[in-house]
Amino acid sequence: MDQKPSKRELIQKLLKGIETGDAMAAAVVNEAKYIQHNPQTHEGSEGLAVLFARLAKTEPRVTFVRVFEDGDFAFAHNEYDFASLRVAFEVFRFEDGQAVEHWDNIQPSRGPNPSGRGMLDGTTEITDLEMTEANRAFARAFVENVLVQRRLDLLEDYVDGGLIQHNPAIADGLPALRAALEAADGDGFAIQYDKLHKVLAEGNFVLCMSEGTRRGVHSSFYDLFRIADGLIVEHWDTIEAIAPRSEWKNENGKF
Repeated sequence: MDQKPSKRELIQKLLKGIETGDAMAAAVVNEAKYIQHNPQTHEGSEGLAVLFARLAKTEPRVTFVRVFEDGDFAFAHNEYDFASLRVAFEVFRFEDGQAVEHWDNIQPSRGPNPSGRGMLDGTTEITDLEMTEANRAFARAFVENVLVQRRLDLLEDYVDGGLIQHNPAIADGLPALRAALEAADGDGFAIQYDKLHKVLAEGNFVLCMSEGTRRGVHSSFYDLFRIADGLIVEHWDTIEAIAPRSEWKNENGKF
């Protein structure tokens, strides 16, 4: 009996369709159930097939850097080359071997940051599988307590002093992170987290999907944390402006 492909394999097969233009890649999607949370993409696998065919004409390249599984979900940390480089987090929920729901967060690739790090380099090895749920709870608490409620006095309780930082504008270490979170923009903060929507995890990695504002613009924040010895030791992210509702091509919302 053939072994069913893992969700980790399915997400890679699906997203490789961007590179190949193969409409069969979209067959990984259950068209009857598919819920699309990219506001710029039409509902259903037909929309994906058309999108893949269009993108393939630009000779894109899809590079998987990190791919994870969490229950019914698979999520990937990718680089896309669509004439220019973009960094993406892609999240799919699966039922019976097919994708039935999709979220993503994509931004132009920038960097290196002040510490010389890129948005995608760094640790890739998944370890500490027995710590998945503890790490999920820890990352959730960090986002809700420190980022949403702005309890910056608790930073040291969650983040290692030698934090390895992959945000293209922030250097390594706690002082640089604190300065970024404290930075003002007009009457408010330059970065404001308002709500944590979803937390996905595998072992030492946790992805938090949040909503807020960046310099007054309604934005989605996807933060990937690597946790070791009870602290966040490495961080990657993407930040994307959320299109106004008048421009949405489906009614499902970003989250």
